[in-house]
Amino acid sequence: MTISKISLYAVLATLSLTANAQLSPPDSPGVFMENVVSTNLNERDMAIAPDGRELFYTIQANQHALSTIIRLKKLSNNKWSEPEVASFSGKYSDLEPAYSPDGKKLYFSSNRPTEGSNTKDFDIWVVENANGEWSEPKNLGIPINTTANEFYPSVTTAGNIYFTAEYENNVGKEDIYTSRWVNGKYTAPVPLDTAVNSKLWEFNAFVTADDRYIIFTSYGRKDDQGGGDLYISTKSAEGKWTPAKRLSSINSDKLDYCPFVTADQKVFFFTSGRHDLSSPEKARSFRELTKTYNGVNNGSENIYWMSFTKLLDSVK
Repeated sequence: MTISKISLYAVLATLSLTANAQLSPPDSPGVFMENVVSTNLNERDMAIAPDGRELFYTIQANQHALSTIIRLKKLSNNKWSEPEVASFSGKYSDLEPAYSPDGKKLYFSSNRPTEGSNTKDFDIWVVENANGEWSEPKNLGIPINTTANEFYPSVTTAGNIYFTAEYENNVGKEDIYTSRWVNGKYTAPVPLDTAVNSKLWEFNAFVTADDRYIIFTSYGRKDDQGGGDLYISTKSAEGKWTPAKRLSSINSDKLDYCPFVTADQKVFFFTSGRHDLSSPEKARSFRELTKTYNGVNNGSENIYWMSFTKLLDSVK
């Protein structure tokens, strides 16, 4: 069953956001903005503006039938506004928002048509900020977008872009690619080497603006705890990615993915399907079941956060 646009707007309209907008993350993974951002729906992939005054995340229907990007704005009283559908989203499947380091552009993946009205494969699109308003989306075009799917953009200060794709020249089944920004144009994308990519699945990589850290998910490796784990690699003095290490302190036996680090590199976010459901000591009543199934930890995906410093300390 999918989330209709009417019911999506109804859910958003009932949310009242009173959480303080200052980000003070826990030292270990915790649910982010419980019952506000993280709810009984499927929330995934998020981005906070470099100045900390705007937040985007994705709500996704069951079976990935529809994805919608949601926006929050910091108010003058230092609280977050109520969630609303982003001005450029709500009609097609849109997901995986990513700011440029200067905050002037927002990249995302979408299956919206480049012409006509029929949806297509997923491409990377961009909107630009003018006086606090976001422009109409523009397709990045070739060589970034192809007839295959392109997902999860991440952009560095130099303008280089990283993204996920499944191409004929893949190292594995799904890989992380990069394209350099040179003289106002993107170079032909190339897959990262085997310090990051493997013969299996690597996807949804976040790269810090300084191109120092890359955090991504891989599925099927020998040390995988479950449905896909988060890994981290740092760039050496020679400009090469070092062999990736699994973030064992935060991974679960469910899919852990969609990493994001704030511009000041103090807060780390990720998406997880982990939950605290278990067999009760006695059978639940229908009312108890309804409360459980409508709760935040009902098996749907939520956004988690923690100190990025503590996370780095765990892999030293």
